Amino acid sequence: MSQNTVLGRGSWPEASRIAALLRQETVGGFLLIGAAAVAIVLANSGLGDAYTTLRDTRIGPESLHLDLSLGTWAADGLLAIFFFVAGLELKRELVAGDLRDPRRAAIPILAAVGGMVVPALIFVAVNLSTGGTALRGWAIPTATDIAFALAVLAVLGSFLPTALRTFLLTLAIVDDLLAIVIIAFFYTDQLAVGWFAAALVPIGIFAVLVQRRVRSGWILIPLALLAWGLVHASGVHATVAGVILGFTVPVARRKAAGGPEAGPGLAEHFEHVWRPISAGIAVPIFAFFAAGVDVGGVSGLLDANRSTITYGIVLGLVVGKTLGIVGATWLMARFTHARLDPSLGWIDVVGVGMLGGIGFTVSLLIGDLAYGLASTYDEYVKIGVLEGSVLAALLATVVLRLRNLRYRRISEDEARDDDRDGVPDVYQRDDEA
Repeated sequence: MSQNTVLGRGSWPEASRIAALLRQETVGGFLLIGAAAVAIVLANSGLGDAYTTLRDTRIGPESLHLDLSLGTWAADGLLAIFFFVAGLELKRELVAGDLRDPRRAAIPILAAVGGMVVPALIFVAVNLSTGGTALRGWAIPTATDIAFALAVLAVLGSFLPTALRTFLLTLAIVDDLLAIVIIAFFYTDQLAVGWFAAALVPIGIFAVLVQRRVRSGWILIPLALLAWGLVHASGVHATVAGVILGFTVPVARRKAAGGPEAGPGLAEHFEHVWRPISAGIAVPIFAFFAAGVDVGGVSGLLDANRSTITYGIVLGLVVGKTLGIVGATWLMARFTHARLDPSLGWIDVVGVGMLGGIGFTVSLLIGDLAYGLASTYDEYVKIGVLEGSVLAALLATVVLRLRNLRYRRISEDEARDDDRDGVPDVYQRDDEA
């Protein structure tokens, strides 16, 4: 495939690995949606008080400042697993995946940046005259929830081409990394330097051990928990520890162990272990505690939608994400004189951009950090994120459904293996081009 092609399908090993990874995320997406739906039903039923009591129940040692509510444990603790996996995956893509080539990496990275900058600008423009703490939520509509987006694709039965799936996944991974940077720099009110410096000790030991290919959970998990606790005590959001630890894990095998050709490295091993826990347990539990908002009936929903917070988020997710992702991709193609893959059209990029507007998990997390759990603005955030994500999903459904027949033909072509060598013929043609 020519290096001047935008959204090429990549190599067969990478395509097959990503296909397996996305199947896991799709299952996690259904669990996430189910957990969120249960939370919303409970919060708006006669069990609403019981749900709130459960979410706000505090557990943990007070002497260590870890007497946190269950909702906070889910956001600070369980999502650290989610970001650990995101760190592993991004490092894997940049070190050993197709994105180790800067020319291939530039497109989804710039698309992710565009898909964060434009929604943030829209939110700020809408809330500029609101005053108070409203502008603290500028980062809420900047996130993309890959699990939710893939669950939508599964419901659609869409034959989304490999190139677009890879683009969506990579965009979401970069999005997650940028989100954790935003959280660390913009949502850390007070930094206790001593505690953060102390956290570097277990992180450093963890890094040395994994570089020596130590994989024992009895050693690594206590170090990770200690690092998490110290980062939490420092005032930096504790999920930052997950990303840092993920980035310390080596991707390739050492030469003495056969090198990259000898099989998956430690990062891929950890990913296989922790991704099901992240997608199947951590994120759904977070969604259960984060998504439950009592909308107060029709009148309450109408009041929420009069808030600039709510429609700033909705516009950011639905309009901003699409404009940002498509615009950045178009500009990249324009100024590098690259051409879109012949099998695709710009309407396909629009569909993926709309899928990028499904924010949910990280959007809810940033909303909590911006305004505080159970505040008035927090309720508007939840309604805005839910409405924006659902609307983005519906619009993406319309666009991708219209292209599904085309996608089916591409999928059939990508699956043909006439010479029966285990590698689809289209990838061999790409290598020869």
